[in-house]
Amino acid sequence: MNFTFRQLQYFQAVAEQRNFGRAAQVCHVSQPALSVQIKSLEDSIGGPLFERQARDILLTPLGRDVLDYAQHVLNAAERLDRFARDHSGGHRSLSIGIIPTVAPYLLPGVLAGLRAADVSLRVQIREARTERLLSMLGLGEIDAAVLALPLGNGTFHEEPLFEDRFLLAGSQTRLNRLTISPEELRPVDLKTAQLMLLEDGHCLTDQALEVCGQDRTSGQINMGASSLATLSRLVAEGFGLTLMPELAAQAETDAVPGLRLLRFGAPQPARTIGLVRRSSTGAEEWFDRLAQVIRQVGEDVVAKTRT
Repeated sequence: MNFTFRQLQYFQAVAEQRNFGRAAQVCHVSQPALSVQIKSLEDSIGGPLFERQARDILLTPLGRDVLDYAQHVLNAAERLDRFARDHSGGHRSLSIGIIPTVAPYLLPGVLAGLRAADVSLRVQIREARTERLLSMLGLGEIDAAVLALPLGNGTFHEEPLFEDRFLLAGSQTRLNRLTISPEELRPVDLKTAQLMLLEDGHCLTDQALEVCGQDRTSGQINMGASSLATLSRLVAEGFGLTLMPELAAQAETDAVPGLRLLRFGAPQPARTIGLVRRSSTGAEEWFDRLAQVIRQVGEDVVAKTRT
């Protein structure tokens, strides 16, 4: 190997900053020293990694390929360094991914529960959408992920934790316009209503469309909100109706006074929240303990909504 770990770090910094001066500051070296190392890396790889423009720096096709490999190497080195520090200090670490429609409502209780069980445990949280979390899990960047199940992917082990039912959310005026009694109301009855959902890419949007029997081409659907907090405020002001997970219901109604909720008739639509790990990881004790904490916290939150 003719290149060094440090050269890869400098290369990644330049790719991220798109400026040699800023990259040098991030790496705490002089710009000439960084430039020399980048040139040496280019010589080792066999071609230019950057296209140098007057006010910008772009990756060449070769640079894009090298960056992909470099990130794998640097991520692996970071995990090894974290493990070595934790092991030498008597600490353990755990990196958990979680989807945005679950994170704000579940994390406070989960982190408190984990700390109470093991004060030496270091927990790193990565919040992202399902597709990104699965990619990170597959690459070993996180140890487990809290997602909506099922995934139907044999690469991962899925552990169902609790059921999170959907409620109908909107302003009191909007809900009063419904012509069907709550006991008989079904999600498919909302086809003529103005539905507001999260922007495309959120699994909650896919689930809401499925239970309502609608698709993205419907003129009655507005998919533009980036979070449940934004969605709650929009529908509370009368801009439409949305499906609200029980997990988020209490927090959002506390934060948005004008938000009203209505429970569907039986069988109530729901999603299953679960914990996912790589199948190759094996059934380890930490995973079972983590699942137990998340299950308890989740069940407690939704139970309060149901009472």
